[in-house]
Amino acid sequence: RIDAASLSGKIPEFIGNWTKLERLDMQGTSMEGPIPSTISLLTNLTQLRITDLNVSNTPFPNLQDLTKLTDLVLRNCSITGPIPSYIGQRMLDIEKLDLSFNRLSGTIPDTLDPLRNLLFMYLTNNSLTGKLSQWLSDTTVNFDVSYNNFSEELQSTNCQTNNLNRIAIYSSQENKSIDWCLKKDLPCPRKSTQYDLFINCGGRSLSFERKQYEQDTADMGPSSFYSNDKWACSTTGDFLGNDKLSYMASAKTPDEDIYSTARLAPFSLKYYGRCLLKGSYTVKLHFAEIMLTADRTNNTRGKRIFDVYIQGDRVLKDFNIAEEAGGINKGIVQEYTVNVTGSTLEIHLYWSGKGSTALPFRGVYGPLISAISVTPNFDPHTGLSAGAIAGIVVASFVAVLLSLAVLWKKGYLGGKDLEDKELRGLQLQTGYFTLRQIKAATGNFDPSNKIGEGGFGPVYKGVLPDGSMIAVKQLSSKSEQGNREFVNEIGMLSGLQHPHLVRLFGCCIEGNQLLLIYEYMENNSLARALFDREEQNLILDWPTRLEICLGIARGLAFLHEESVLKVIHRDMKATNVLLDKDLNAKISDFGLAKLNEKKKTHISTRIAGTIGYIAPEYAMRGYLTEKADVYSFGVVALEIVSGKCNTNYSRREEEVFLLDWAHVLQEQGNLLELVDPNLGTNYSKTEALRMINIGLLCTNSSSILRPAMSAVVSMLEGHLPVQAPLVRRQGTMNDHMRLASIEKLSHDSQTQSSHHSHDSHTHDSKDGPSVGSSISSFTNDEDTKDRPFLCKQASG
Repeated sequence: RIDAASLSGKIPEFIGNWTKLERLDMQGTSMEGPIPSTISLLTNLTQLRITDLNVSNTPFPNLQDLTKLTDLVLRNCSITGPIPSYIGQRMLDIEKLDLSFNRLSGTIPDTLDPLRNLLFMYLTNNSLTGKLSQWLSDTTVNFDVSYNNFSEELQSTNCQTNNLNRIAIYSSQENKSIDWCLKKDLPCPRKSTQYDLFINCGGRSLSFERKQYEQDTADMGPSSFYSNDKWACSTTGDFLGNDKLSYMASAKTPDEDIYSTARLAPFSLKYYGRCLLKGSYTVKLHFAEIMLTADRTNNTRGKRIFDVYIQGDRVLKDFNIAEEAGGINKGIVQEYTVNVTGSTLEIHLYWSGKGSTALPFRGVYGPLISAISVTPNFDPHTGLSAGAIAGIVVASFVAVLLSLAVLWKKGYLGGKDLEDKELRGLQLQTGYFTLRQIKAATGNFDPSNKIGEGGFGPVYKGVLPDGSMIAVKQLSSKSEQGNREFVNEIGMLSGLQHPHLVRLFGCCIEGNQLLLIYEYMENNSLARALFDREEQNLILDWPTRLEICLGIARGLAFLHEESVLKVIHRDMKATNVLLDKDLNAKISDFGLAKLNEKKKTHISTRIAGTIGYIAPEYAMRGYLTEKADVYSFGVVALEIVSGKCNTNYSRREEEVFLLDWAHVLQEQGNLLELVDPNLGTNYSKTEALRMINIGLLCTNSSSILRPAMSAVVSMLEGHLPVQAPLVRRQGTMNDHMRLASIEKLSHDSQTQSSHHSHDSHTHDSKDGPSVGSSISSFTNDEDTKDRPFLCKQASG
């Protein structure tokens, strides 16, 4: 057994020498795949368990000679391809088959049907297709095929048939004859009306802190699903060595509260908040370790370790309840702010094989939770849209806008230069600020509060009376953009609410003042963090860089695919990614991006963007689609990995781009040389290679070969394999000269100064964070060859 051992590196080939081995458990390690081919030599194995490997993707190992297997567990190993038919043809004694949380494709082979000893089969969270065979629906044992992409069928549309758990198995949400729970994302079958949720997990209904918590006492098992009008629950897995263990736990205490009971599962436990109004919520997860015991010195016997995901984002890794709470039978609360953009909130607790499994008795492991509370961060009774910010949009706002509209129409506020029809057409979801409030917040636009200069004009930081920090973008008279663009940006930003987009708090239109009020971003831009480290004094470790890259991808996926308004950013770069106090990435400067609601393409004679980030088809032909943003994202991803700017130029004969360097290293098979040397060895090679390959895939010269941003998100999360094509460069510089130039230039990249082209807008940040506020542009006729760049000032 190699369970939960502190081992890393690839699984060695020499395990093929253990030919007399009957059981091999490799769970909760830091080992990397792929599974070596020599495993096929272990023909005496009866139990094989390999889980949670660090690998981007790997083919299904050749196990056809392991005919004695009774337990085959290959969970979360990034296995691709179809399920081998030989499992049903040669492994006739198999009792448990767990291939969950992989990337398997194709159909479920009917050769599994004759396996009469098969008691547990877990195929959840894969990419399986085809139709479900009748033998699956007729099963009386525990099968779980949830979260796949099966073809629609009209027969037996209930959420659970017999012991077959099959939630979220259809990607289409249009077929009304199929029950809600069978569709992807579990959409609400009616109008969403819920806005709070209180569950006493594993216990009876009770009152706690003046809230009534609903009971959760359904008899759950290895492949179970329960739902009511407000929430649902799903459990997957059987407890190793104790398949009779209950999926509920209770503490032996005289007083009953939410910490005296719990719901648990062997490796996957999911809760769903149903039919929720769109908006921001506070999610509180209550935990107490009530199953483990302590010795005489109060040391806990055993360790329960698991991960927690909310809306697909991992919020807790290697979480140990007893350790965090300071002992057993002690409650602890983990609180999060979560945005619901559809109608369903998903909370997933997952065991990755770590911790003990047999203390104080067999089967005590896996995720455990005592209670869940979900409360809105907005007023659910106002009838406002989901993205409205609590306290900003109030009833008086409507009256203020109506009054201002009348005054503008009469010309009393100098508003004649704003088209009345444009203002009347805007359905703002923002708050309105008076000029007096903004002047008070910014010290009457004190120069010491100026934090940047963008294409719209200066950006100031300010403080509201309640202590809240804001960033104020002031439309200047010298700005090339006019009031029409300002109105357009208000309309755009007011309707776009996402955790990875800079939030618009409100606006001020008074006299000749046109202002936008944003959230204040404490850590300025990603460009300053990566390329100006001495001034910024920020250290971006590898996990932070990965989360930043993933945040950018999610923000762009929202703009391209999830928002009602389909938006192309057009100027995606590191300076337009801002970092909050927790280093969460938020995309800025998309207010002037072109809408893409009706047309899928747009031919533009004015090219917007920044040299080094612009997709070739857009720069050369003005051909604009969302794939232009994908290209720019690929460049930013490479910058995040390398810590180097793509647009570094030399005045000598050598001309070096980071993207060129990446292509050289790709051809040489040395992609890891691209990794920022400041990281040392403190990074995941698998994750770094994945991000580099994604960057190369996104920067493919052919737009049709670039993935959609939603696919990029899945790749970064490890749910989809990355197949980056080999892109051959063209040019006369040999690789040695190019690499030598890059190495020499990279040492200077943090101290050089640079300038924009004559119609680009510089952003000179001073002592605070910035809000991206412009788009630099150039024409196809511009000669930019001899113009030096530096990313930390290529800002808009």
